[in-house]
Amino acid sequence: MAKKRKSGTGTVRQRSDGRWEGRVVIGYDDSGLPKTKNVLAKTKRECQEKLRQLTESMVGRNDRKVKPDMLFGDWLCYWYETHSKPTLRASTRNNYENVIHNHVLPEIGKIPLNKLSQNDLQQFYGRLKKNGRKRLTEQYGAGLSDRMVRMCHAVCRSALERAVRDDLLRTNPAIGCKLPPKKAKEMQVLDREELQKFLIQAQADGYYELFLLDLCTGLRRGELIALQWEDLNFETGVLTVNKQAYTVNGELQIIPPKTKASMRKLVLPPAVLAVLREYHRKVDSRWMFPSPVKADRPITPGVARRRLQTILERADCKRVRFHDLRHTFATLALENGMDVKTLSAMLGHVSAVTTLDIYTHITGDMQRAAAASIDRSIGKAEPREETEPERKGIVDFQPYVGKKR
Repeated sequence: MAKKRKSGTGTVRQRSDGRWEGRVVIGYDDSGLPKTKNVLAKTKRECQEKLRQLTESMVGRNDRKVKPDMLFGDWLCYWYETHSKPTLRASTRNNYENVIHNHVLPEIGKIPLNKLSQNDLQQFYGRLKKNGRKRLTEQYGAGLSDRMVRMCHAVCRSALERAVRDDLLRTNPAIGCKLPPKKAKEMQVLDREELQKFLIQAQADGYYELFLLDLCTGLRRGELIALQWEDLNFETGVLTVNKQAYTVNGELQIIPPKTKASMRKLVLPPAVLAVLREYHRKVDSRWMFPSPVKADRPITPGVARRRLQTILERADCKRVRFHDLRHTFATLALENGMDVKTLSAMLGHVSAVTTLDIYTHITGDMQRAAAASIDRSIGKAEPREETEPERKGIVDFQPYVGKKR
C-alpha cells in the first residue's frame, strides 16, 4: 500500500527542466510569515533523501499565528502544508502542487492576503484561459483547459475559505467569480455487435478475461487492475473490491478506494466465473492480471488503456475510453431490467441519485417505454408497429492475429 507523507515533511515535484525540487516550511519570521527552503536533485529518490535530511536538521520552529497582511503565496503554502496536504491522496497532492507552483504563485502569489480581490482572481483566471499553459502548447494551444482553470479556482477558494475561518479575512474574494462552464465528457457505449467483435479480438490478443470481467461488472480501471486472486471466492462466486491502482510520477500505487461505497462485493455470473477458473490455471501470480514484464506487479493503467485502443482498432469498433466500458455495462444492465439501486451498489456509487444523474437518458427512455405499456394496458391504446432495424451478423468477423504490439 502507498504510504502517506506526514504533514511537515515538505513537497516533492518535478520541474519543467526535468529536475526534482523539494520544498518545506522551516519556520516563521518575526512577522509571522512562513519561511521555506528548497532542494534540487536529478532523481525523485535523491530529492526525497535531501528533503528528509533538511527536515531532520530543522530546529526551533516558530509557530506564531499568521497575519492578514502576509503574501497570498505564503498563506497558500502554509494552508497546503498544514490543512490540505495531510488529507489528500498522492495523485491529488501532485495535482495541487502543480497548480500552486506552476500557476498560482507566479501570477498572484505576491499580492497581500488581505488585499487580494475578486477582480485579481477573475483576471488571473482570464490569463490562464488565454495563455496559461506551460508545456505542449503546439499540441493543445496556449490556454489552459476549462477543467484546469476550475481547479486553480478550487485551490484558491479553499485556501481563502480557511483564511476566513481563521479570522484573517472577513469574506472570501473567490466567491462569485465567473468560471468556464463545467462540461461532462461525452458518454459512448459499445453496441451489441461491437461488443461481440471486441471480445473476439480481445481473446485473440490474450486480454479476453480482463475485458470480459470489466464488461460484466462495470469496475473502474484502477479497481480492475488491483484485483488479486484472493479477492475472488470460486466457491460462492463473490468478488471483493477493496483497493485500486493508479500511477503517480511513473510509480504504480495500490491504495484503498476513496469512499466506503466503493468497498463492495459482487456476485459474478456463473459463465464468467467458469472463464476465470480456467484462466486461473494459466496464471502464476497473486495478481489477477499480472504485468508481463515486472515480477509480482499488475499491469499498469497505461498499458490497459493502450491495449483497449489497439483491440478497438483491430475489431473495427468506435474509439471509446476505458471508463466507457463501465458505461456500457451500466447501459446494458438498465436496458435488461436491473433496478437503479442495485446498479448503484454494483458501480460503487455513494447513492442511487448519482447513478440517476449519470444515466438520465437511459432511465428516461425506460420511463417512456413503461408509460406506453401502461397506456396500452389501461388506455386500450393500440401499440405502434415499429420496424426493428436489421442487425448485422458478425459470424464472418476474423480477428487480427498478426504481431502483437
